[in-house]
Amino acid sequence: MIKKLYSKNNSVEDIQEIVNLLNDGGVAILPTDTMYAICCNALKERAIERICKIKNIDLKKKSLSIIFKDMSQVSEYAKMNNDAFKLMKRNLPGPFTFILPASNKLPKIFKNRKEMGVHLPNHPVMREIFGIMEDPIMKTTIPYDSDDEIEYLTNPELIDERLGHAVDLVVDGGDGGTEPSTIVYCVDGSNEVIRQGKGELI
Repeated sequence: MIKKLYSKNNSVEDIQEIVNLLNDGGVAILPTDTMYAICCNALKERAIERICKIKNIDLKKKSLSIIFKDMSQVSEYAKMNNDAFKLMKRNLPGPFTFILPASNKLPKIFKNRKEMGVHLPNHPVMREIFGIMEDPIMKTTIPYDSDDEIEYLTNPELIDERLGHAVDLVVDGGDGGTEPSTIVYCVDGSNEVIRQGKGELI
């Protein structure tokens, strides 16, 4: 199923429907400020397992990013020193993933993860979702191969054709991007860019 949303003036009912789906353990493909991503409530273990199966991910070996509502919520689930906090405050929301030490508040499925990716997207649809949703959202980019047509990454209808059977909802938020987020490693006092993507740190 595909649902069309806009950069503004979406109905509260449409946004609530997405939030209800995620809170009920559903999986949705959502627009972010970088690329379209497969998403679920980060506290719903079965939904996380579904996403790992869709992308053939072993969560013990690969960390996944978590989208948060604001910096206050980040502090509940991750640990950050003062320098990391200031760096994130300057650059978020935006196309960055900050790797931070994880707290023990995450579900058991994450118990072996000492680090986590933190993202606060600057996308109007995601902002509307977090206007209602209280829990963080786990995300991973849609699966793609180097020989895929670039249009597949950006066109929600093509994404729905390929992945709609595996998820509960595809949200059409307009053309998506093709460039991933910039990843910044902020563990053990380091603030190092380990992947340069869409964002430029300030």
